[in-house]
Amino acid sequence: MEGNYILAFSLTLFAGLSTAIGSGIVLLYKRFSPRFLAASLGFSAGVMIYISLVELYVDAQRGLGELYGDRMGQLYALLAFFGGIALIAVIDWLVPSGENPHEVGDLSIKKINGEGKDKGLMRLGLMSAFAIAIHNFPEGIATFVSAMNDPGLGASIAVAIGIHNIPEGIAVAIPIYYATKSRSKAFWHSLLSGLAEPLGAVVGYILLSYLFHDSFLGIILAGVAGIMVYISLDELLPTAEKYGEHHPAIIGVIAGMAVMGFSLLII
Repeated sequence: MEGNYILAFSLTLFAGLSTAIGSGIVLLYKRFSPRFLAASLGFSAGVMIYISLVELYVDAQRGLGELYGDRMGQLYALLAFFGGIALIAVIDWLVPSGENPHEVGDLSIKKINGEGKDKGLMRLGLMSAFAIAIHNFPEGIATFVSAMNDPGLGASIAVAIGIHNIPEGIAVAIPIYYATKSRSKAFWHSLLSGLAEPLGAVVGYILLSYLFHDSFLGIILAGVAGIMVYISLDELLPTAEKYGEHHPAIIGVIAGMAVMGFSLLII
């Protein structure tokens, strides 16, 4: 069991630190491929939606059905699923749209080039880091709990969440870099915003250790499914569409579902 905790925490840490990849792209290359980014975000959404509806929700429904009967088990799974959606939606609503990582819009450096003296850029970067940290917290719980239940599934979720954390790292690094002209400050602020993922893992550990009972895992899995479906529909796909690359995003979604589906056959 200890090994499962270590693996689950490591996967969550990997997902969270993927924000640093986004800042690295900004600081090293300063060029982005809209088609590639749209396809990557679509791929991440495809993986997360497929996992949520085909694996997590089904497992939750089955487990709760064994405890409470098929009808009540389905009801509890349904309530938990929409409860997860409500949780992440409330978090999303509490963050002002101007600093919301779901509203990052154009991530290109070209858009803000020459605005380095704007004092508002530093505030934008710091608020983006704070907002991303808030959003990453439930994602950390999702990754950790999923990995505890099924390490292979947890690894897939960690990769999918890691991919969608990359543009969030970009959203933090760009304004801070142009406000301070400091690559290190841009990198470290982006990195720190991702550490909310493993913090979520710690909360998941506490919940598993002290609050665990027969129905807990099923409810959490269904809630996690709702969280990931919301993230996919509210964040990943709209962000991909903002780049004007509709078809690469859709191809990415289909590819993500296909890769996840065939990988589950192999595991």
